[in-house]
Amino acid sequence: MDYSLTSEQEMLRKTVREFAEKVIKPKVFELDQKEQFSPEITQKMGEMGFLGATCDPKYGGQGLCTLSYIIIVEELARVDAAQAATVAAHNSLGIGPIEKFGSGEQKKKYLPALAAGKKLWSFGLTEAGAGSDAANSKTTASLKNGKWAINGSKIFITNGATKMTDGCTVQTVTGKGKNGQNEISCILVDQNTKGFAAKEMHHKMVWRASNTAELYFDHVEVPEGNLLGKRGDGFKQMLATLDAGRLGIAAMGLGGAEGAFEAALKYAKERKAFGKPISAFQVNAFKLADCATEIEAARNLLYKACWLKDQKKDFKLAAAQAKLFCSEVMYRVVNHAVQIHGGYGLVEEYPAAKFYRDQKLLEIGEGTSEIQRLVISRALGCYEDGGGG
Repeated sequence: MDYSLTSEQEMLRKTVREFAEKVIKPKVFELDQKEQFSPEITQKMGEMGFLGATCDPKYGGQGLCTLSYIIIVEELARVDAAQAATVAAHNSLGIGPIEKFGSGEQKKKYLPALAAGKKLWSFGLTEAGAGSDAANSKTTASLKNGKWAINGSKIFITNGATKMTDGCTVQTVTGKGKNGQNEISCILVDQNTKGFAAKEMHHKMVWRASNTAELYFDHVEVPEGNLLGKRGDGFKQMLATLDAGRLGIAAMGLGGAEGAFEAALKYAKERKAFGKPISAFQVNAFKLADCATEIEAARNLLYKACWLKDQKKDFKLAAAQAKLFCSEVMYRVVNHAVQIHGGYGLVEEYPAAKFYRDQKLLEIGEGTSEIQRLVISRALGCYEDGGGG
């Protein structure tokens, strides 16, 4: 198996790394402390093509393969998880469902501005009482006189309340199926629709410069044609969207682990104790050796999952494994990074502290680590009845 990147992918990595170092890194501490989303940086990322990475060029996207897109997210996360989250959520949760399931009219209406990075789009899935149990959604949509009337709320929605946000794909309950279970459908809602309110969330531990929102729907009426795909297909659309989105979260874990490792290695070589760099003490050298090894293993697992997707092979299991492993590798790396920094690892001016904070969401967002283990164990046939939940 050829593990080498193409010359184009090598150049892409170099370009994104230079952008992250020159444009994002000088603003990371300030934006994080202010909990401030940056339209300026987001627009620049749009100009670089990051926000339309995988979108079809006929809608203004870059048409990149999955691996190339993942390299973008990885390199951004190496410097700042918040900016990586903006890009990953917009591509996988924003553009992805519209391009994959939308009608020709919907694609023409929304994708050009989204692919160009002029506008952002969000995906309204999580509710206060429906996280891992996504089918337990309480947000409803009823069809009457050619319009959907939506009522309910969503929470923890990335890119949901910025000045650039154009709208949201909302998972709703549109009735009951023949089996008595909720009929789930996804509906596109423009941001300025009457009765739709988006409220920015603050006081977060993680991704403080990423926009996170609560969404409220008070008899929000949209045309019947705003239904995404077929009525009742919303749950399948959501699962397919999360399968692809997990690769982006895995890339954030890989990139974040790389950034934390590099910070720890640099500090360990500079910091001296008992007359020599602390990297020369085996207790620290072995920590760094473990980090480097696990990062390489995580990269190979994630890149294989991307290869499977690009080859149009079944990548669901590999995506769950990559998301789980990369998230937990970053957990172990950031713990070592803080320990190597000692007291300075607890000070926000040093990058180790932020990497430590930002890691936690990777074990929760787009399917918790527990859900990933459930997906993996089901694929192994551990449950005769298909259960395990």
